[in-house]
Amino acid sequence: MTSRERIEAALRHEEPDRTPVFEYVLLSPVADRLLGEPYAKDSSHWPNAVRELGWEGAVRKCVRQQLELARLLGHDMVYVYGTPGPEAEGKEPDNDPLDPSEDPVERVEKRNQIAEESFVGPGEEELLIYSIAKREMAAFGLDLPVLAPAYHHGVWTDTDLMMTMVLAPEVAHRHFSLATRRALALVEAYAELGIEQVGVGGDFAGNRPILSPEAYRAFIVPEVRKVSRRAHQLGRWAVNASDGDLWPVIEDFLIGCEVDGYLEIDMQAGMDLAKLKARYGDRIAFYGNLDCGSVLSFSSPEEVKRRTRECLEAGLGNGGHILCASNAITASVPLENYLAVVEAYREFYGLPLL
Repeated sequence: MTSRERIEAALRHEEPDRTPVFEYVLLSPVADRLLGEPYAKDSSHWPNAVRELGWEGAVRKCVRQQLELARLLGHDMVYVYGTPGPEAEGKEPDNDPLDPSEDPVERVEKRNQIAEESFVGPGEEELLIYSIAKREMAAFGLDLPVLAPAYHHGVWTDTDLMMTMVLAPEVAHRHFSLATRRALALVEAYAELGIEQVGVGGDFAGNRPILSPEAYRAFIVPEVRKVSRRAHQLGRWAVNASDGDLWPVIEDFLIGCEVDGYLEIDMQAGMDLAKLKARYGDRIAFYGNLDCGSVLSFSSPEEVKRRTRECLEAGLGNGGHILCASNAITASVPLENYLAVVEAYREFYGLPLL
């Protein structure tokens, strides 16, 4: 099977020749050492890349390096997400754009007004990385499906919004409606660019959901469902994403939102792949769930290899599993542990080692 056929089979719940593999976010220093040079996409290297190459040149370098990593590691798909715009270089952040004397409802109302008045949809700069990725992939001789983000319905750390959901539900509903408009505009743009998978939803949980199940169903599920339905109308896959313990709302998160996949499966928070497969394996594709926060960061390479084999075994049957970490591979993950994942996967399927 080709990589594209393998991913399509997994999403259609047909048995692929082997479990597809990719990495959601792979950053420095692991990426640097694999490439033999600084990875421009990492925030620690991005400013230097812009100074040396200009903004568009830096974007192009990010894409080429990401594809080189995919080719080196045998990935079957890529997650492509944006870079800071050229105007961001040297710009001081506005740390307090709203009046701190206002109550949370007033602040959310002001945010809604700004979002309403300033909405123009994704621009050329925001989408440039995707057109570059398609062109560079052809130059690399790769044909990998692309996942792109439209994560506009998260509430993580947004205390104003969460208080508004209780104090002024109509204002909160307006916030999420505007979020849906932004997400739908991205879905349309991605479809025109040939992007196959859209990440939807957004973070709303830690060791437990930070919203009540009732609030999640009332405010977020109907809006994410609109995005999923539009993605399906355009022939795309919708992949819901959030860290944390989602068991209290898992039916809403997966079935209520009408998604095809679940990304950021948080093993440390209790989201067990075998249980998820037993309940939803005929309907949902699961991306994960190697724990990057604990296992990949602090276990021995031998333990990492054991956990990788267990993850692959848990995901077997009727497709529906794509191997990756639960979230980003960052500085806490030693190179030898990441290579242990790669080795365990290739040993599991009898592939030549790198």
